[in-house]
Amino acid sequence: MVLLTVEGLKKQYGLKHLFSDVSFGIDDGDKVGIIGANGSGKSTLLKILAGAETPDGGRVMIANKKKISYLPQDSPFDPEDTVLEAVMRSSDRVMDLILQYELVCEKLEHHHSEDPSLIDTMSELAHEIDVAGGWELESNAKAVLGRLGLYDLGAEMGTLSGGQRKRVALAHALVVPSDALILDEPTNHLDADSVEWLEQYIKRYQGAVILITHDRYFLDRVAMRMIELDGNTASMYTGGYSSYLQQKAVEEEQAVRDERKREALVKQELDWMRSGCKARTTKQKARLQRAEGLVYAPVKEKEQALSIDFGADRLGDQIIEFHDVSKSYGEKVLLKKFEYRIRKGDRIGIIGPNGSGKTTLFEMITGRVQPDSGDIVIGKTVKIGYYDQQSRDLDESKRVIEFIRDEAEQIKTKDGTVVSAAKMLERFLFSGSQQYNPVSTLSGGERRRLYLLRLLMSAPNVLLLDEPTNDLDIPTLRVLEDYLDSYAGCLVVVSHDRYFLDRTVEDIFAWEDGGTIRRYPGNYSVYLELKASEKQEKQEKEKSAKKKPVVPDNARPAAPSTKQRKLSGKEKKELERLEQAIALAEERQSAISAELAAAGSDFVVVQRLGDELQELQKRLEVDMARWSELAEFA
Repeated sequence: MVLLTVEGLKKQYGLKHLFSDVSFGIDDGDKVGIIGANGSGKSTLLKILAGAETPDGGRVMIANKKKISYLPQDSPFDPEDTVLEAVMRSSDRVMDLILQYELVCEKLEHHHSEDPSLIDTMSELAHEIDVAGGWELESNAKAVLGRLGLYDLGAEMGTLSGGQRKRVALAHALVVPSDALILDEPTNHLDADSVEWLEQYIKRYQGAVILITHDRYFLDRVAMRMIELDGNTASMYTGGYSSYLQQKAVEEEQAVRDERKREALVKQELDWMRSGCKARTTKQKARLQRAEGLVYAPVKEKEQALSIDFGADRLGDQIIEFHDVSKSYGEKVLLKKFEYRIRKGDRIGIIGPNGSGKTTLFEMITGRVQPDSGDIVIGKTVKIGYYDQQSRDLDESKRVIEFIRDEAEQIKTKDGTVVSAAKMLERFLFSGSQQYNPVSTLSGGERRRLYLLRLLMSAPNVLLLDEPTNDLDIPTLRVLEDYLDSYAGCLVVVSHDRYFLDRTVEDIFAWEDGGTIRRYPGNYSVYLELKASEKQEKQEKEKSAKKKPVVPDNARPAAPSTKQRKLSGKEKKELERLEQAIALAEERQSAISAELAAAGSDFVVVQRLGDELQELQKRLEVDMARWSELAEFA
């Protein structure tokens, strides 16, 4: 069944045309990825689909009684709302009832009130929620927040970081009852575990999903179709990102063949015109018009390559050294006695949960934050280029070209070619007219691209990239990856983008419990293989230990007895019962694991199974301990 139909959409801002005559349909259950260069209108298209913006022409038709949940790039929140209140605040009646109930409970608790009217209100709301089946909705909200790394549900929104607020907005979009999800960069500010969980959620979500993301692995895993915005039009492709690339390559090959045919025909017609044939007959006039049409036919411009192989000063033997570095905030240990020496050619990818301290590590390297103890030594030849998440150096009042010229009027590439700032801006897809616009007129992705260019124009020999894939379009990411392939300096990158890490790094530094960092050789895919192998080995050892319980040395008799104690009849029956109970418990453990995998985003089932598994493990530990005692004398 068709859920959403788009007919002849048109949108422009001033003189800038984003798209025109865009038409497509979305069916129930469709999973559609939208891609295109920064500034092509991707976010604007989503706003129009969600009803948050009006098109200049065309229309969007949504099937009767279908609900859409929308995640914009920036979500406004009441700074005094708690995390749970922000997620539950909605036009949906059941969610509104739950929010009212939470607020009444908060008044009763914080003010130690026994106001009969409040108690009556609480009871009435509880009854309405119960009738509507709303308690499951609140349980889902708390479960989603937990999977996105948000555990302090009472924290006020005004105290959260930008990344945390984005995750609250995502939780809100997922929790609101809907028939379709429209998501603008949902993977931004998520760690790897949360991204993998979101993949599974979207796969199991029964409604339609329309999303923008730079995460190409994510697109490959969830998208059934791709829509590309390019040249003011929209093109549809079947399959995920890899399938799109294959279809795009076929299109480009055909375009090259068509252009060769056109050029050959133009030459033939020009030769005919130069031969002096007079256009006397109707047939000759038509041929003359066709020739002129071929000569002046618009040719689609080839995608401009962003060549950014800039030269950089050579590095000495000492680059960056960490000596016994520790850092904490309050009771939270971010880094504990970290020791490492960055060497020439190092290409390091840093991963870990949100809030683990990845950005803080970069801030300490650049001197913006001081370690609690230990030393960070920077070599004399080191020139650091730090690409941070805030792009804090952008001056919005300056023109685009002025912003780049403030760093360098020109740059010398590795082959010695001198390239001006204006030419580099062209290579970064900033047109001549756009270069003289204020920075404030750029989209979020265009600003990030400009910030990246300025950083690279400084020719650093050590690059620190903090979530560089956030808000950059896929064409820019592909060029950046190509540049980093030949980059001669040291690279340290924090990223949740698995595709980007696979392309650019040779070691993974994984943040683990207690502020420790563990090094894994290889890219992100190799890291996943190593972790899976470690997990399997651990499970096999645990399984083996359960089959052959080891009795602690202190439980054995100090000296061998000439007459070993025998089990009583009652103890023999107990041993038999324990063996049966342990076998049944292990079978149930396996069954629960399978049920958890199948439950997916059914958070009520997940919570029930999790509680059962926890209780089962406690009983199993007790039974195993008693079995060990009795088996010694069996």
